[in-house]
Amino acid sequence: MRGLRVLTAAGLVGLSVLTVVATPAAAAEDRTQHVVVRDNETKPVYDYAQAIREQVFVETPVDSDRDGKRDRLSVFVVRPKETNGALKVASIVEPSPYYGGTLDPPYHPAEVTDVPRLAPWTPPTGAQPPVSYDRVYYDNYFVSRGYAVLSASTLGTGDSEGCPTAVGPDEKAGMKAVVQWLTGKARAFGKDGKEIRASWSTGDVAMAGKSYDGTLPVAVASTGVEGLRTIVSISGIASWYDYYRANGAVVAPGGYVGEDADLHAKVVLTRKNAAVCEAPIREMEQRMDRVSGDYNDFWDERNFAKDLGNYRGSVFQVAGINDWNVKPKNFTDLWTALGDNDIPRKLWLHQAGHDDPLYVAEQSWLDAVHKWFDHELYHVRNDVFREPKVHFETAPGKWTDYRDWPEPGARDLTLRLGTQRQSFVDDPQRTADSLISAPDKADPNRLLYLSAPLPRDVRVSGTPQISVRASVDGKSPYLSALLVDYGEDTRITGFGPTKDSWCFGDTLGTDSGCRTRYAYSTAKTPYQVISRGWLDVRNRHAADETEPIQAGRNYRFDWELQPRQYQLKAGHRIGVVLLVTDRDYTLHYPAGTKVSVALDDSSVRIPVVG
Repeated sequence: MRGLRVLTAAGLVGLSVLTVVATPAAAAEDRTQHVVVRDNETKPVYDYAQAIREQVFVETPVDSDRDGKRDRLSVFVVRPKETNGALKVASIVEPSPYYGGTLDPPYHPAEVTDVPRLAPWTPPTGAQPPVSYDRVYYDNYFVSRGYAVLSASTLGTGDSEGCPTAVGPDEKAGMKAVVQWLTGKARAFGKDGKEIRASWSTGDVAMAGKSYDGTLPVAVASTGVEGLRTIVSISGIASWYDYYRANGAVVAPGGYVGEDADLHAKVVLTRKNAAVCEAPIREMEQRMDRVSGDYNDFWDERNFAKDLGNYRGSVFQVAGINDWNVKPKNFTDLWTALGDNDIPRKLWLHQAGHDDPLYVAEQSWLDAVHKWFDHELYHVRNDVFREPKVHFETAPGKWTDYRDWPEPGARDLTLRLGTQRQSFVDDPQRTADSLISAPDKADPNRLLYLSAPLPRDVRVSGTPQISVRASVDGKSPYLSALLVDYGEDTRITGFGPTKDSWCFGDTLGTDSGCRTRYAYSTAKTPYQVISRGWLDVRNRHAADETEPIQAGRNYRFDWELQPRQYQLKAGHRIGVVLLVTDRDYTLHYPAGTKVSVALDDSSVRIPVVG
């Protein structure tokens, strides 16, 4: 029972009321107040407006700024005022580099003349951006239900000491210390230097967040730290290599060509006296290897999937199937690693992009995550693990459930590209949209192949793969492939705020929990990119090995596209498009790279259901 027990409240005959207490003391001596559980859920009986708010500084085991002292992390705590008495509560921690705001360092050049170059950078010397610990992870909702909610600033950000490292080993160890403080195994101090103990903590901790904030929980889970019972990872990353690289290629999140791991550290370097972090960040610039794009020790330190066997908790994972920032491979690799290590898991997949599920499904999401925390932190007997494992939004507002993902029963459909040899020449100034918008016309800057119209509806579920036999002659090392759905249809074109608002139910205090409502926008479009993938041809055998190629010589190139869950309709046609430069993702080498493809020895495999 993980150090907690659930007791039936005496004298409440006929009511479904449970109380949750900490167990170290014998029942006869236990004077702990009880979190109220009724109808199999915690109830909002604590006044959020009267909650205790305090800032503490957790001492970490690392000295990332190399000043001879252990770095301390700033943590802002919101907890029911009753925890100053006998009430002990579980904790929800949102770790983040963003409480101290962000800076605007220069992006690295996307245009390459010889080798990829780094943008000049100097440590920031201006005023520190304002630090804000405004409501995070729905604290007005969960504090009123008997949880503590903590905002923890990562190393080198906001009021924290140390240096940011794009979730390197120091950053991971720092956030681990926050969990250890809540379990009594690390120290924290106030601004006055006096030690502060989390005497109100049950020692049961969750970590939750989106994007970077959803990656830090995965990193901390991979350490196997005691007390971390569950994490909620929304658009989180299992391996940073798959965020900034792909098969040896330097690849950016969609629309942010020129970003890299060091740039993210520079963006969030908002601590006082930021110049002390220049040396660690300069080391990042070199170790991440923007020239070859190879997998190396730097990236291996940021591969959390390989260490998830250390974790003994559970994971509620959420991803947007149309997220091209934290690309679909990131959620797939995490989901797979959880399954490989028999970690209890649940997955929500929605049709939006890099968005919080609260804006996609509103009350349904809040109900689901409430049930999850109740079960995992207070052992409330609900049906959270009897529900289907995967909850998928098939269309805006329409959901279905699966036993797993990819869908059980998905099988590969293999499409051959042709019977002859064809060539194209790269033009890095052209966008992918300009190259795929006219499928029935020849184009010197790409190869495009169409299937016959589909005789019935089918779903793509899993990871497409492409195999090409080709010669490459030119300065660009890239091969890019796109899988396209051709056929006029009403499709999602965006997701964003509306003029309406929506409010949390069941909260106490002055904060109503109201938020802007979001909605999908749709339009009739003639095509949509289903998936895309990239390869550095010098890494044709392994991501960690660069092998030069000879111009004019044929090689076998095999690579994966991004995983997808996608509905293809009867009458539509599948398009396979070969490019060199995918302008919104890859670097832009000089024009003129020529690719000659043996079509009779080239194919694409697409996992489909139906």
